[in-house]
This record gives sequence, C-alpha cells and structure tokens, in this order.
Amino acid sequence: MEIVIASKNTGKINEIKSFCTDLANIKWLTFKDFKDFPDINEEGNSFLENARIKARDISLYTGKIALADDSGLEVDFLEGRPGVRSSRYSGENSTDKQNRDRLLEEMKEVKELSRRTARFVCYMVLYDPEKGVLFETRGICEGFIGFKEKGSGGFGYDCIFIPSGYNKTMAQLTQAEKNNISHRGKALRAMYEFIVNF
Repeated sequence: MEIVIASKNTGKINEIKSFCTDLANIKWLTFKDFKDFPDINEEGNSFLENARIKARDISLYTGKIALADDSGLEVDFLEGRPGVRSSRYSGENSTDKQNRDRLLEEMKEVKELSRRTARFVCYMVLYDPEKGVLFETRGICEGFIGFKEKGSGGFGYDCIFIPSGYNKTMAQLTQAEKNNISHRGKALRAMYEFIVNF
C-alpha cells in the first residue's frame, strides 16, 4: 500500500518514517515523489480542521491515501498561543528560530518554570481519495517552556520544550525517546495500529 505524507516539513516526515520503519507493506511517498506538489492550506481554526484539509487536498491531488497531521504548541501563560499558528508565529515564512525567539521574549517575565506550563498537540488524519476520512487520532505531550534553547535534535520548538518528568528538552532526547513520549509519537501509535489492521 502506498501512503503519501501530506507535508513538506522534512523533520515531520523523518519522524513519521522512523516510527513506522517496520511497516514493510507500506511504501511511503513524500512531496519529492510528485511534480508540483501543492502548498498546503493551513487556514483552519483548529489542529483537527487543518489536518483534515491537508489530508483531503493531498489525497485528491495525488490520487493516493494521504496521512496528514497538524500540530503545534499551546502555552498556558499565552492563553493557548501560538496554537494553530505555531509554524508561523512570527509571521508568514518565519523561521523556527524567529518563532522561538518571539515566544521566549513573551515569556521572559515568567521566572518560575512551574508557571511556564505548555503542551504539544497533534491531530492526525488518514484520508482515502474514494472513501474519505479513514481514521483520526490525537496525541498530547505536557511540559514546560524552558528559559533558553538546549539540544540540537528535533525541530520547531523542541529545544525550548521540557517534557513533564524530564530535566532536558525534547531536542536533547534520542529519536526513540522522543517517539515514546511525544504528541506525534502518541498519535502515530494509534495510527500505526489502524494501518496494521487496515
């Protein structure tokens, strides 16, 4: 079975592939396998809505089953921001570094780690061009926003996010450790079980 990953984010693509390495009956396709792979609309009002839009649009464009996720960071002190705008928190075409810098600047008055609570959220959708939505799932990873960047692994906000129960950032974890606790890992675990039995 061929499944196209509905993303141009190479970090996200690598995480999905690393989690599902033993699905020998799946051929994973990416934007590199298609000419003129479209930019994906992320104008929904929720992670789930965005994931549905991306999965549908890419599935219909490619004629293949598509796996899409929409994920981001919710910070309690910022009333849930950056939320669905996590990847463009500092504006359209902003870099991960610019987004992190804005977030840390907005959090600078909060000196106690215990008040810097946050969570990564991931919604994942599998879509068939003929049948529509096949499966939807969600994963959440609770934690805290650190005071400075630490670690070189991961992408996005990983280097400033400290998962609950850890004294290091997500970017300091191995890929296996991250897959075990991350929001995307939790969503992928449920998606994996669905695909295995599909």
